Amino acid sequence: MNKQIEVQNRQRKRPELNESISPDDFTAFYWLKEELTEFCRLVKIRSSGSKTEISARILKFLESGETSESTLYSKIRPTSEFDWNRETLTPETLLTDNYQNTENVRRFFKSNIGPHFRFTVTFMNWIKQNSGKSLKQAQNQWIYFNDLKKNKTFKTEIAPQFEYNRFIRDFLADNPGMTLKEAIEHWKITKNEPGSNQYSRR
Repeated sequence: MNKQIEVQNRQRKRPELNESISPDDFTAFYWLKEELTEFCRLVKIRSSGSKTEISARILKFLESGETSESTLYSKIRPTSEFDWNRETLTPETLLTDNYQNTENVRRFFKSNIGPHFRFTVTFMNWIKQNSGKSLKQAQNQWIYFNDLKKNKTFKTEIAPQFEYNRFIRDFLADNPGMTLKEAIEHWKITKNEPGSNQYSRR
């Protein structure tokens, strides 16, 4: 990109989040979840779900103007009726499309892995993407992820909606002599500029 154009883009002011905002401006800037849910209430579209899901719903509305239940409110319903709260779990139990991180599941993994077991973002994302695999396979995957953490170059995954956490972590890792307060000040500048909210050395 031409340097002058890049500077001009960086100097663009953050627009108001209302019905007149363009899809490009919406995706270019950082928005708090509270701002997104308030916008959803304003235009009468569903405001529940993760920040990523809400953002996708708003973008679809801005691009098409669609607010019908079939396009914005529909959700794939799970076909399984397996009760993850009460069923007896074994290593052969298969992950279903209605899987839940219940206390029943936690007890199973603690019994088979050890008291140090805990649910992590990386592990939960793996489960979401591996319906049909067994709890034994899930158990082995958790052990693999846990072993990875012993590698000093491994970074714990932070979910996409937590841009602030990821930025602060990466900033401090790249600037070991700087403080959390300085990291937060840099975050405030970055989030109000168009473009990616990921940390990068300027």
